[in-house]
Amino acid sequence: MGEAEDRLIIRSASEQDLSSIEAIQSSSPEASQWTPRDYLAMDCRVAVAEGSVIGFVVSRRVADGEWEILNLAVTPQARRKGIGRQLLGDILSDARGDFFLEVRESNAAALRFYEHLGFEVVTTRPGYYSSPEESGLVMKFHSC
Repeated sequence: MGEAEDRLIIRSASEQDLSSIEAIQSSSPEASQWTPRDYLAMDCRVAVAEGSVIGFVVSRRVADGEWEILNLAVTPQARRKGIGRQLLGDILSDARGDFFLEVRESNAAALRFYEHLGFEVVTTRPGYYSSPEESGLVMKFHSC
């Protein structure tokens, strides 16, 4: 494990984390750009290192045994240090069943990241994304 991972705390997000979540989301143009306050109604978790929020993940249960990963982002300076993997792993380890997410077809780094974690592309949603318009790849992970 890297030094950043050794000091990392993952916890549920709170009202006090919203400005940090918004800043991380704004610095991540490849991430969904939704209203951070809305995340508090879902399962939103933050990664905290040295007292600062450096990443977040948002998911929700959509049916029995089925979850959707809505957003995952890490500060630019904390990327490629295992933070996203730990955030996603925290969500995936809490429940059993199928987890789905969408990723831009052109986002090769995200595709490799999710595939490395065991997600598989199951279908394509043409025109799913805008600005620019692009297909979304639906990926699935089964946790047993």
